[in-house]
Amino acid sequence: MSQWKQIQQLDIKFLEQVDYFYDDTFPMEARQVLANWIEGQDWEEATNHESMATVLFNNLLIQLDRQCLQEPNFLLRHNLKRITQQLQMKYKNNPVQVAVIISSCLREERRIIALASVQEQGPLEKSMQNSEAFERQKNLDKRVAVIRSSVQMMDQAVKYLEDMQADFDFRYKTLQSRDPIERSSKVMQQEVALLQEILNCLDFKRKEILSKMGDVIKEINDMMSTQLNLELMDWKRRQQIACIGGPVLTGMDQLQNWFTLTAQSLFQIKRQLDKLGELIHKVTYESDPIPLQIPQMEEQVKFLIYHLIKSSFVVEKQPCMPTNPQKPLIIKTQVQFTTKVRLLVKLPEVDYQLKVKTTFDKDPPPGKVNRQFFILTQNTKVMDVEESSNGCLCVEFRHLQLKEKKFSGTKGNEGPLTVTEELHSLSFEAEFCLQGMTIDLATCSLPLVVISNVSQIPAGWASVMWYNLLTDEPENLSFFSNPTRATWSQLSEVLSWQFSSFAGRGLNKEQLSMLGEKLLGQQPAHNDCQVSWSKFCKENIPGKPFSFWIWLDSILDLIKKHLLPVWIDGNIMGFVSKETERALLRDRESGTFLLRFSESHLGGITFTWVEQADNGEAKFISVEPYTKNRLSALPFADIIRDYKVIADGIVPENPLKLLYPDIPKDEAFGKHYNSQQSKGKIPIFPYFPMSLIPISTLPTITNMTPPSCSSPEPPMSPGMFDALSQSLSPFEMAVISSP
Repeated sequence: MSQWKQIQQLDIKFLEQVDYFYDDTFPMEARQVLANWIEGQDWEEATNHESMATVLFNNLLIQLDRQCLQEPNFLLRHNLKRITQQLQMKYKNNPVQVAVIISSCLREERRIIALASVQEQGPLEKSMQNSEAFERQKNLDKRVAVIRSSVQMMDQAVKYLEDMQADFDFRYKTLQSRDPIERSSKVMQQEVALLQEILNCLDFKRKEILSKMGDVIKEINDMMSTQLNLELMDWKRRQQIACIGGPVLTGMDQLQNWFTLTAQSLFQIKRQLDKLGELIHKVTYESDPIPLQIPQMEEQVKFLIYHLIKSSFVVEKQPCMPTNPQKPLIIKTQVQFTTKVRLLVKLPEVDYQLKVKTTFDKDPPPGKVNRQFFILTQNTKVMDVEESSNGCLCVEFRHLQLKEKKFSGTKGNEGPLTVTEELHSLSFEAEFCLQGMTIDLATCSLPLVVISNVSQIPAGWASVMWYNLLTDEPENLSFFSNPTRATWSQLSEVLSWQFSSFAGRGLNKEQLSMLGEKLLGQQPAHNDCQVSWSKFCKENIPGKPFSFWIWLDSILDLIKKHLLPVWIDGNIMGFVSKETERALLRDRESGTFLLRFSESHLGGITFTWVEQADNGEAKFISVEPYTKNRLSALPFADIIRDYKVIADGIVPENPLKLLYPDIPKDEAFGKHYNSQQSKGKIPIFPYFPMSLIPISTLPTITNMTPPSCSSPEPPMSPGMFDALSQSLSPFEMAVISSP
């Protein structure tokens, strides 16, 4: 089943997450009509090669044109034409961006499919998606709507008060214009009494409106402090979690709606107060409530507007290099990176007026700073209206670059922290001016790791994960001077996210249990065990020349580049100790095998099978791990299919029969074979067709002492071909060598 079909079968809560990341940058209609073609291209590889990205982009446009011609539905055909034109205009000068976007979408789809297949969520993920949060948001929706309605009703009350005062003013001036002689008449006395009655009513209405305004201002203040600000903090925390592979970040449009409606209410109250202030220039009297109460109310409203606008300036997309979209917050010097800032308050009056300036390390941490950087490219840009984001004000910096400042007499990193433990920040500033108010806006990115070589990415990503897992402080740049410990329960969930995010399938309880044992040793229960930063990333595993994280990251890289379809299918048990491996295989049929990652090699995968002897003794045979160098020559599924064992006097055969527990090999891996072997096909003279066959050489199978490890060889060498030729007939050689 295609990935897109799997997506369409998910529950609505997962489909909403998919809907979030398909927008005008790459519309869902294009994903729908080109589902199979899109999934058949290597978009990930194209993100690093402009020529390949250009070819794929042109092919994408051709495929869309073909769909337009074949589409019978007029409306869909019209939409596809429009999408084709938009994509061509938007990306004709930057085809790599298309590859980055589609690659990211496919990766998020895999992560969501993996998330949907996991029955039990971790504690962090539960806290991000619990029903209590949904109820809280519904309550805030209602509260904002009630406030908005109350403010609009006050508009009518102010208008009624204006009309009442106009009537009073007219009557009063008419009375004043009468002849003084008439003022003592009975009619005049009745008019004066009526005028006094209107004035009393006017006073009552002024007090009533001011009281209602005071109540609404208090309600807005309470709503902002107890709900809106908390929702903003919650969104920022969820952004941190999304950055390290957690659930897709949603809710920005909802957040913008709350901020915008609240701002509209506050500005409307400000205008209402201005109108009330104008009324006293025409009619005022002793104990008039307007001049007594309005100044304080105006200050309260300005205070709320100030804090609302100031907090609405947020980093929508954290800094990220397009070449590593799945690992934000790691920046390599002199390599372009992108970031995006949004104003959550949508006010037409400020469109195209906000100029945003970026500064790197504006407020460095106290003490010695080992390295200093400056922005090499233009660092100022005007915020623009983005229609795809509900018409909000955004600014995206797409071509920022960093360069290190060089100081004479210094030699590299001389401080107590390593390069990947140094944290930096990118600051954003703008000046907001509206209705006589000037507000200085400022926000900053999450802490960044700056590297100078791609080999530092694994260690840098470890720092990013550790920081964003354990703290919600946005600017704690000294965090790694005394890093917090993590519980295994926290860390294991984030590690599983790495596999669901990068490889499309998370880790189950058994796999996480093995990892916990490898990191922490034998424990009755691992969940509450404390893991130090040093043990996770800096200290070598006992007896090994690498740390736990470097070992795990090398496995992730191996899966991503060479094992992805097999891993997604769940055919790789992966994380299982040798003792557990033997216990699982001991009572199984001969030829039953399982796949696990090497504990002694970086980025290696091996398989072990069982042979049941006549005396009932089980023998376990494992091959030397396959690493990326070997897997670059031959796909892993083909290795499983074609694997041969050579022993003295025994015809080469494939010992791998059943994937544990009892799945026929071809049933498990058949759909991933690159080519089918030709059975009994006689080669055409004078050439034999060539095939790459993975083989292992054993002294003898009968005398083998378990557990002996055979060595997988790369594609068959001429010497090995000669050795096979001496043991097999020409017909058998033709069968083995045929593609």
